[in-house]
Amino acid sequence: MFTPLTFSSALLMMIISAACWGSWANTFKGVKNYRFELFYWDYAVGIFLTCLIYALTMGSISNGPDSFLHNVQSADDSNIGWALFAGVIFNLANLLLVAAIDMAGLSIAFPVAIGIALVVGVVLSYAQQRQGYLPLLAAGVVSAVVAVIFDGRAYGELRAANKSVSRKSIVICVISGVLMGLWAPFSTRALTHGNPLGPYSVAVFLTLGALLSCFLWNIYFMKRPLVGEPVAFSGLFRGPMSGHVLGLIGGAIWATGTVFNLVAAHLTGVAVSYAIGQSAPMVAALWGILVWKEFEGANKKAKAYLALMFMFYFLAILLIARATTS
Repeated sequence: MFTPLTFSSALLMMIISAACWGSWANTFKGVKNYRFELFYWDYAVGIFLTCLIYALTMGSISNGPDSFLHNVQSADDSNIGWALFAGVIFNLANLLLVAAIDMAGLSIAFPVAIGIALVVGVVLSYAQQRQGYLPLLAAGVVSAVVAVIFDGRAYGELRAANKSVSRKSIVICVISGVLMGLWAPFSTRALTHGNPLGPYSVAVFLTLGALLSCFLWNIYFMKRPLVGEPVAFSGLFRGPMSGHVLGLIGGAIWATGTVFNLVAAHLTGVAVSYAIGQSAPMVAALWGILVWKEFEGANKKAKAYLALMFMFYFLAILLIARATTS
């Protein structure tokens, strides 16, 4: 299988990963008159097919024991189960994130949800494996919490300016963030315990778990939507072609980021790769502010809170990355 041989090539893959994770949601923002519950079916198919393609190409360059099919055959069944279970949790978190984006926009939903996920992920990782310099980790967690608070304050200023945002969307962001921080330890276990799965294999089973769980989570939200009226499954077949295409493209972008992050972690370690990948919310916030004009007309206080959010989020990533390499 292909893996980076130098830190510079691994770093490039992690930067691409962050850019992909912070950009895929633009495909949903670009869809018109297409419910997120329907969009998500195409997205789920896209993430699985793309990861499978990477596994059968980059993950199968040689016919050695690390190649995709050989790795799946030799891996412990429990690790396959952990990767599938991680996909089930991820899928619920991501569905809630897409709903929050629909309600509050990229520049609010992404930093709040993924900022909380960063905190939860770091705390759980340290509880499982006490590695890293605790004072720096603690400072990074505090910085991430402060960044989330500033983003919330910016949201509050939008409400004051009569923008169409709701308190419910922030609650959904928080729940999404907690769940988003919970799935990573299960996929990490599949990568590191017993006869482990390789990075390409983890990506395939993670996204397979996500796709299969759509028949649970997504159907539930179609019947009991967070926004609007219930939506029938038949709407998927009556939806615009652009919606289907953008859903598949969005899935392909997210899957590329995930595969690159997992493959880079093969050299750098999961903690460093995870920390750098979590700069994705800054990318998403920039898309929301600069392209989708989500803060157009906002007052100076809201813009100041956003600037502070960027500063503290960047500081959190630096501190956590430094702590995990100390």
